[in-house]
Amino acid sequence: MSFIEYNKKISDDMYIMRINGEFKGDKGQFYMIKPVDKVMIIGRPISIHNIDNEGIEFMYKVLGKGSKSLSELKTGEQIDLKGPYGNGYPDFKDKKIALIGGGTGVAPLYLLSKRLYKDNKIDIHLGFRKEELYFSKYEKYANELKFHIGNDITNELNLDEYDIVLTCGPEIMQEKIYEICKDKNIIHYASLEKHMACGIGACLVCTCDTKQGNKRVCKDGPVFKGEDVFFIE
Repeated sequence: MSFIEYNKKISDDMYIMRINGEFKGDKGQFYMIKPVDKVMIIGRPISIHNIDNEGIEFMYKVLGKGSKSLSELKTGEQIDLKGPYGNGYPDFKDKKIALIGGGTGVAPLYLLSKRLYKDNKIDIHLGFRKEELYFSKYEKYANELKFHIGNDITNELNLDEYDIVLTCGPEIMQEKIYEICKDKNIIHYASLEKHMACGIGACLVCTCDTKQGNKRVCKDGPVFKGEDVFFIE
């Protein structure tokens, strides 16, 4: 079991939880998380927001009973973590890359930018219904950080200058970005958000349709090449 260092509210319904200990994980991977002393049959899949030598951080949004239970946990309480699971974003070198996140899809982009910034030129685009001041910390790992507030982020993007676009967030947003990238011959990777139960590919709850047939988002993803995915219309 692991212990919570803090579990702080950063907006109306968004939280960051930091857990002490040594953990493994790469950009775009996730853990299955659940409280030890509360009734929750299965864990909730939450992407890694940040990781260092002393702990791991998860950013999450309260959407239902499970995430509500997570938000009620306090410093020093135990929590059950299983992971890391999934295949994350690939490595790149000497590329100009746009990281684009919408809503809770901004969470994995922090670790992603940390891991890619040294060897690439990184611009980060974050879309919110209203401005989230907390996310100014992303500036440290970006050549340019842009906030897109209250509008469809895809209406404000100019992707002509990028070699690669990496996205996470609502599927309709990612599909629109893929269509832009396809027309401009830009490489695109999307991290899909699906309901999960086991996190290891056994239950098939998170199946998605791809050009290679049905794939499990938890096991084969969550990151896929945009050109391989049949997005939900």
